[in-house]
Amino acid sequence: MKVFKFEVDEPFARKHNEMIRDTRRVRAGGILLGAIVIILALLFYFFIADQAVWALMILIVAIAMGIVFAIVGITVARKYNKIQPLYDRYPLVPSVIAEVNERDFVLMALVNTNVDPSLPPRWGLALRTVTAVPGIKTPKIGMKIPSAAVLGRRTTHDRDHWQQITPMPIAWGTPDQDIVKEARRSIPQEQWNRLDRNRDKLNDVKATSQDLLVL
Repeated sequence: MKVFKFEVDEPFARKHNEMIRDTRRVRAGGILLGAIVIILALLFYFFIADQAVWALMILIVAIAMGIVFAIVGITVARKYNKIQPLYDRYPLVPSVIAEVNERDFVLMALVNTNVDPSLPPRWGLALRTVTAVPGIKTPKIGMKIPSAAVLGRRTTHDRDHWQQITPMPIAWGTPDQDIVKEARRSIPQEQWNRLDRNRDKLNDVKATSQDLLVL
């Protein structure tokens, strides 16, 4: 699997890329949670514990926790400050619409779970629920959506394989449907066929903790 190079339309991507929306929520949530923890600790210290020494220790710990929550939220958001590097870093993968719901639909992608891309692929299926993909007015099961596989976490028990991978549609990064079509053609047909043969494993993938099933 190779990276598909194209020029990301940053304003367009910020409007449509739902991963960016998620990071904004994480940032806002981290800052809000940090503020709430600090405010509650201050109220407890001044009005309930009557500024007791032991309450001061709780206040100090709470302030430290609040600052950590805020820093984590800001750090995660900064990681996705620019969208171009995301598409430049992660490999192109086939994904299809595997399920259509009333207000969203589920993408299923065929991904390589190996950390070392030079090894023979260790195939897996990854899911992501999305609300919209530019260029698709009426989602239908089986529609092909070329995506970048955003590689997520690893564990100390298995450093050689990704434990979480999220498909990120190419169409979230550009309004040019010709680029999206080019990305679709760039994916080997054998990979599209392998993904299609495994679409019936949707419930099995959903049953995993990270929406990632090794085939």
